[in-house]
Amino acid sequence: MTIGVTLSTTSRRLPIDATVRLAREARDAGLTSGWFGQSFAYDSHQLAAIVGREVPGLQVGTSAIPVFGRHPLVVSGQAQTAQAATGGRFHLGIALGTRHLTENGFGIPYERPVALLREFLTALRPLLATGQADFQGELLTARTPLPAAVPGGAEPPVPLLVAAMGPQTLRVSGELADGILPFLAGPRALAEHIVPAVTAAAEAAGRRAPRIVALVPAVVTAEAEKVREAAAAALALYDDIPSYRRVIGLSGGARAADLAVIGDEELVAAEIRRYREAGATEVVVTATDLGGEADRRRTWALLGGLAGAA
Repeated sequence: MTIGVTLSTTSRRLPIDATVRLAREARDAGLTSGWFGQSFAYDSHQLAAIVGREVPGLQVGTSAIPVFGRHPLVVSGQAQTAQAATGGRFHLGIALGTRHLTENGFGIPYERPVALLREFLTALRPLLATGQADFQGELLTARTPLPAAVPGGAEPPVPLLVAAMGPQTLRVSGELADGILPFLAGPRALAEHIVPAVTAAAEAAGRRAPRIVALVPAVVTAEAEKVREAAAAALALYDDIPSYRRVIGLSGGARAADLAVIGDEELVAAEIRRYREAGATEVVVTATDLGGEADRRRTWALLGGLAGAA
């Protein structure tokens, strides 16, 4: 995957048939991947599996499924099923989620998140590769008294990515995952903090260089000020989440909307290149519909051209 777009987010929930049509449009525009957020509505595993099966040639992924309230055995079965359904084009992104949603939605204390992430990944990796696990940790247990392999679900093994941006989660992800999914982390934060940290952790663990799948809000538009106002409203919730406030600051921004790339084709293309130069191996563009359908299509046309030239 090189350049993709989000097809479903926590604020954008289309009917499934409409999502499939949108995915076909993305593929036909030359984009290489479509990604699905996880909320309390659609199950992103299932939505990715449906879309990937209906739209041959398009890579699909989740960005990202919170580990609180879920178990590695269940997530593995879902991911392997999606991998089998799409013929090996599924990418699993997981996350810690937020304290607010975890505690208010699931009634689960948001405690020891980094330790839980480490145990979740330790149990999940062998499940995705072999369908087997025998893990006993402090926070979870994952064993397979019954077979847990899905035919075609490990061909190839599902790539495992983590929405990691902080020092501890980057260390765990470098050691145990295939890459990361940073969001609202600008080129400065990527180059100076995120990419070096996760790469060093992977090297220390004897693993290959991690994938850096940067999620970037961007819109090609002639009405930049209007779209910036829409971006400020759409991204405001991230201003109150400590992990995002930190990475926004490291990126040189004061609020989440400062990381939105809004302008003409030349400006957006230049910013996408800056992300690649900062160490992003792939770019997934989000919020492309903030300026309406005409701007979204214009944005996708530019991104498809960039993907074809990459």
